[in-house]
Amino acid sequence: MSGRTGRAVVLEEFRKPLRLREFPLPAAPAGGMVVACGYGGVCGTDLHLREGHLDIPVPLVLGHEGLGVVAELGEGTHRDATGAPLAAGDTVMWASSIACGVCPPCRLHREPTLCERRRTYGVNRALADGPELSGAWADHIVLQPGTTVIKVPDGTDPLAAMSLACAGPTVAHALYERRPVRLGETVVVQGSGPVGLAAAAFAQLAGAAEVVVVGGPAARLERAAAAGIGDVHLDIADAADPAEVLRAARAAAGGDGADLVIECAGVPAAVGQGLTLCRRGGSYLVIGQYTDAGDTLINPHQIVHRQLDVVGSWAFTGAHLVEYVRLLPALTGRFDLASLVTPFPLERHADALAAVADGSVMKAVLTS
Repeated sequence: MSGRTGRAVVLEEFRKPLRLREFPLPAAPAGGMVVACGYGGVCGTDLHLREGHLDIPVPLVLGHEGLGVVAELGEGTHRDATGAPLAAGDTVMWASSIACGVCPPCRLHREPTLCERRRTYGVNRALADGPELSGAWADHIVLQPGTTVIKVPDGTDPLAAMSLACAGPTVAHALYERRPVRLGETVVVQGSGPVGLAAAAFAQLAGAAEVVVVGGPAARLERAAAAGIGDVHLDIADAADPAEVLRAARAAAGGDGADLVIECAGVPAAVGQGLTLCRRGGSYLVIGQYTDAGDTLINPHQIVHRQLDVVGSWAFTGAHLVEYVRLLPALTGRFDLASLVTPFPLERHADALAAVADGSVMKAVLTS
């Protein structure tokens, strides 16, 4: 691809406006590929990255979730994660991170999500490290050898696939590896952003008897209900008396609380509330505290008296992206995922970030 260039949205300085820049488009690396990245998701984590809440190198191209078409394959045999052959023109998604494979979490603990040296597209691949086009907020991305790549099922709406592009694999990790939803359980989900809706949708697919979504604002809950996600929707964001909403959530889950409560709000105060939503002997699964938003007060008696299993879940691996993509036919067959997405062209990246920040969209996706 000598002589060609690609456009990308760059985080140059924390808490400063992002910039749309142009870079040379390199040839595909051996064992890797260049993908025409038609869709780059805007995640809540991207807001934290812009504000400097995570220790990352800058400048860099943002975007850790994407979908696109293979433009060029590097030298070597190429197959996706399932063993299917890859060719130029195939529509694919890719895992954001490559684990090192040799640190203790990778080698000994069977937890590559906790890898000490994970390299993540759109998060810690600085421009200076090269190639510059190493994030999904771009019209092309260069994928390195070792990236988990998976073909998208034929006929899948790209916007539907992008609706839960990061949230879906994150929840797959939480529910496959950390604490599954069991057939017939009652489930309360705290949070009505993409992670919360992914948790609710997966719980419904897993056979939960009742799924209660506690979140807000009201427009988000209405959109979730219209998409078929969740059985009961309770607005705690705009409630005059949050305690009354918590009582309603416990009642909707059977009176004594839920078998499983999944925290997806990302608000530290939600943890103390969530402990009270579990039945005695139930489980509390914490997914939403991805960045350090600060401390909160909890009453440990709620854990002991209720005899709760409290479990955390961090990020996801390529295998969990594969599970999400495999589930897309079932997810799109039951839920109107595309209705959750608002597309923005790359040039309007600032508008997309602002819409995510103020909650006026459920899921923003940059298109090129």
